[in-house]
Amino acid sequence: MLTLIALPAFDDNYIWVLHDDRHAIAVDPGDPAPLIAFLDAHRLALTAVFITHHHRDHTGGNLALRQRYDCAIYAPDNPRIPAVTHPLRGGDAVTLSEPALHFEVLATPGHTLDHLSYVGQGNLFCGDTVFGCGCGKLFEGTPAIMAASLEAILTLPDATRVCCAHEYTLSNIDFAKTIASDNPALLERERADRALRAQNLPTLPSTLALEKATNPFLRFHDPAMVAFAAAYLSCENPTPAEVFGAIRAAKDEWDA
Repeated sequence: MLTLIALPAFDDNYIWVLHDDRHAIAVDPGDPAPLIAFLDAHRLALTAVFITHHHRDHTGGNLALRQRYDCAIYAPDNPRIPAVTHPLRGGDAVTLSEPALHFEVLATPGHTLDHLSYVGQGNLFCGDTVFGCGCGKLFEGTPAIMAASLEAILTLPDATRVCCAHEYTLSNIDFAKTIASDNPALLERERADRALRAQNLPTLPSTLALEKATNPFLRFHDPAMVAFAAAYLSCENPTPAEVFGAIRAAKDEWDA
């Protein structure tokens, strides 16, 4: 029996912990302190760390955790990431015995070019590629690169738990309502997620089915989003990558 925990860190990060009551893995532990406190309180041994990309708020705990637990560090094959023991690329797999886990490694560039996601045990650890009702900014990739990554994620089962690295859901919903105010699934999600945050509870994990129904960045094939992009870009028949790019540009303007 595995338990999944969203452990808050910094202002809005989550460190994901998956454990079997004895051994644990952690995903993107940028701050080691809350993770160490959790592991100590629950008497868990950390066997592995999974890193999605090179940003410091995801990798900052690597050295301390490697020194304290002698744990494996699985990460993109990027020299900017410290203390890596197992460099990975898309198409690789990770199999552990303690806890007993198997994950497929999915290349999901866009937010950064080295970004990986981990798929296993019904979970998608997607770092900053997908957020609750949103997606990561394109710091290194292009709309076409990110759209291809999201296409790969869309092939996963609807029941997949989407484990994002930041609590941005309510803000993302506010933006989504500006381009899809008549989406009943989005309005219901807003009600449910505002209730969770009012109790200081995570809105995550979500499910891929919920993201498909409400997240504009995963709906770039939807006729309503195509119509939005056509108007935004002043063009006819935009490609899926152009639809995604229009939504991303509109969000960047909204954030400004």
